[in-house]
Amino acid sequence: MKLFINIFLALGLLYSNFIAAEILEPIKWETSAKEVAQGEFEITFTAKIDKKWHLYSQHIKDGGPIPTTINFDESAEYKLIGKTNESGEAHEKFEPMFEMDLKWFENEASFVQKVKMVGEQANVKGYINYMTCDDSRCLPPSDYDFEILLVTEEIGIEENDKGSSLWTIFILGFGGGLLALLTPCVFPMIPLTVSFFTKQSENKAKGISNAIIYGISIIVIYVLLGFIVTKIFGADALNAFSTNVWLNLFFFIIFVVFAVSFFGAFEITLPNSWISKTDAASDKGGLIGIFFMALTLTLVSFSCTGPIIGTLLVEAAVNGGVIGPVIGMAGFSSALALPFALFAAFPGWLNSLPKSGGWLNSVKVTLGFLELAAALKFLSNADLVTQSWILTRELFLALWIIIFALLGLYLLGFIKFSHDSEIKYVSVPRLFTAILSFAFTMYLVPGLWGAPLKLISGFPPPMFYTEWPQGGGTASIGHSAAIAETNEHCPHNLNCFHDYDEGMAYAKKEDKPVMIDFTGWACVNCRKMEENVWSDPEILKILQNEYVLISLYVDEKEELPEAEQVEVEIGGKTKKIKTVGNKWSYLQTSRFGNNSQPWYVLQDHNENLLVEPQGYTPAIEDYKAFLESGLSKQ
Repeated sequence: MKLFINIFLALGLLYSNFIAAEILEPIKWETSAKEVAQGEFEITFTAKIDKKWHLYSQHIKDGGPIPTTINFDESAEYKLIGKTNESGEAHEKFEPMFEMDLKWFENEASFVQKVKMVGEQANVKGYINYMTCDDSRCLPPSDYDFEILLVTEEIGIEENDKGSSLWTIFILGFGGGLLALLTPCVFPMIPLTVSFFTKQSENKAKGISNAIIYGISIIVIYVLLGFIVTKIFGADALNAFSTNVWLNLFFFIIFVVFAVSFFGAFEITLPNSWISKTDAASDKGGLIGIFFMALTLTLVSFSCTGPIIGTLLVEAAVNGGVIGPVIGMAGFSSALALPFALFAAFPGWLNSLPKSGGWLNSVKVTLGFLELAAALKFLSNADLVTQSWILTRELFLALWIIIFALLGLYLLGFIKFSHDSEIKYVSVPRLFTAILSFAFTMYLVPGLWGAPLKLISGFPPPMFYTEWPQGGGTASIGHSAAIAETNEHCPHNLNCFHDYDEGMAYAKKEDKPVMIDFTGWACVNCRKMEENVWSDPEILKILQNEYVLISLYVDEKEELPEAEQVEVEIGGKTKKIKTVGNKWSYLQTSRFGNNSQPWYVLQDHNENLLVEPQGYTPAIEDYKAFLESGLSKQ
């Protein structure tokens, strides 16, 4: 009896295995979701396909097999962005079974759909309808039900390409510190301070250590200054520096005041009570005394270093974000502190220092001319943002030509200021500096008639911000009649749109991909890209013929109609979109998770991303490869 039961069970097991072998399931589905921007997700449906089987594409002609379709349930919690993209090991060839050309996948296929959440979370439901075949048979259409819960996370928004910009700020700060050393407020203090440490110390080693502590104290003081600036203004204010009209006008005035001070009209000094108190504290000796000696130097030399520090802090805040002022002050103070430590270690070097004299005041005046030139950049930013068309490219360049020509004449002794010493002869350094000033002046002159001036790209107003009817002499390269009215303010007379919806509608009509150029009127790197990279003939050809260009200015101050002024969530805070610039800035932040400019997005006319967006790319070949990679995905 037991043997009979075992045989019966064995036969049942064989039968069940036989039945199971006939229930085929050659497709295994997996789902995943990834947040790519605040509240925006990419949902990926991955099909694992058994060997010898294949899954059909979404795009199949009528009369063939059932195409793969992804169906989403309607919901107020989310909305779909564009169409579902498919990728994988695709084949497209004639299939005798259906007597037509068909596209299908083997081994693995992926289907990606972008979804934008309306609230803080969304439950995405739906099903995938698909059909699969091998070389001799097909299975009936099947459904795969899916349900995915999307919950947004606070993601970091890239503020800048900080890797290179912070190094640039440090180097600028270091250069500013070297210039400060050559001013009459600082230079004479080097031998005096070093001599004090070497004479008052018990031995040479103690003198060197005291000088090093003195240098470190200088670095700490200036880095603290940078940190305080960051804390006072905060991240939002620092990020707004480059586009705020009133801040730019304020900095213009401040820089002019700095220049006038350097010219000798007056001195910018701190209250004498501050200097007296720190000087008294420096007499205590020890580490505290050395620290207050450094603080005394900082306060006494403020009339010379203040304008340099002010220039550096503004530049650092605009281009370096929150950490910029700290990095800038670290560079500045390192250069300022370096000679005190070096000369204390090698006191014999003091004999090689040039003697103080009238040349120190010449350094101050030269810095005054540079401050005046820098001031015009802030006035230009305010003019560009308000679109006042007062400081056009020609006027800006004309003022720079005058400033640097006067600098050259000053260095040769043709112009004198109240504090200048009599020049009996022109020294070699003055002569070479004058030559550089005049050479730069001559370089600027052709810019009045449309020369690109790539050496200073990003500083003057853009090429199209000009009184010339053809954008500073740049020849048009073929306007399309359909968008002839849209190429105003477009670099190199390219055809471009300044409204996203209009540009996308035109792209759909022309069946072309789109390049969204998130830019700004006060964006220096945007101008550098337009003038140095877009001007390349091959790049121009691609932008003109292959893409629909949509240039969106995130600092455009034109107010939106009342009906379009809405409140939105940005970084967990509610803000009201009031201007056209606010609208495009929100589009960039919410859709692409980035708020830096320039920012280039390549997508098809159905809003499907072609390749990963890209920021500042000064190498022409890299930018060309970026554009061509987008075309290859069409």
